Amino acid sequence: DPGIYSEPYVDIDSLEYLDDIFLTHVHEDHCSPDLVAKLLQKFPDVRITGPPQVVACLEQDGILSSDQEHEGVKFFHSPHEAGGILFETPEQRGYHYLKTFSHPGDSHSFDETMAILALPMTAPWGRTVRALELAVELKPDFVIPIHDWHWNDKARDGMYERFEDILNREGIQFLAVEIGEPVVVEI
Repeated sequence: DPGIYSEPYVDIDSLEYLDDIFLTHVHEDHCSPDLVAKLLQKFPDVRITGPPQVVACLEQDGILSSDQEHEGVKFFHSPHEAGGILFETPEQRGYHYLKTFSHPGDSHSFDETMAILALPMTAPWGRTVRALELAVELKPDFVIPIHDWHWNDKARDGMYERFEDILNREGIQFLAVEIGEPVVVEI
C-alpha cells in the first residue's frame, strides 16, 4: 500500500528489486498514484494489483494495473471497516502473497492469515484491542505492525512493547518496525 504517508520514507534509489505492488483500496494513505508512478519509473515491469476502484484511480494517471489474481497471489475477504459519517467505505481486498504474507488493508474483519501478518494497529475505524485479539485468534508466526501513524513516537513505543510481550507469550513474534527501515523475516 504505497500511500501518501509513505512518500517521504520510500528510498526508491536504494531498492534493488520490486516484483509486485499491492493496493488494498483507494484511500490516499494506501494509494498514492505519484508514488506508484515513481516506483514504476525504476521498475517498469512491476506487477500492480488492486480492486477495481484502485485500477480506475491509477488509470487516470496513465498507470496500468490489474484487479485479477496472478501467480503467487490470492485475494481474501477483508472488507474495509465502516467509516460512518467520517468517510465513504471503499471496496477493498486482502492479499496473501507467496503463501507466506497476508495484508488485510484497513480491516479487523478477516479470519485467515499466512505465517506473516501485516496487522493494522489503530485507526478511526478500528481498535487496538481488536488488533491484538485478531493476532491471538489467528496465530500467525510473525506480526508486522502497520497503520500506526496515528500514534506519536512515545505511544508507538509503548504499544509495541505491550504487543511484543503479549504476543511472545502466545508464540507469535512481533516485529517492531522503524519508519523507513526494511523488515526482513527469516522463515
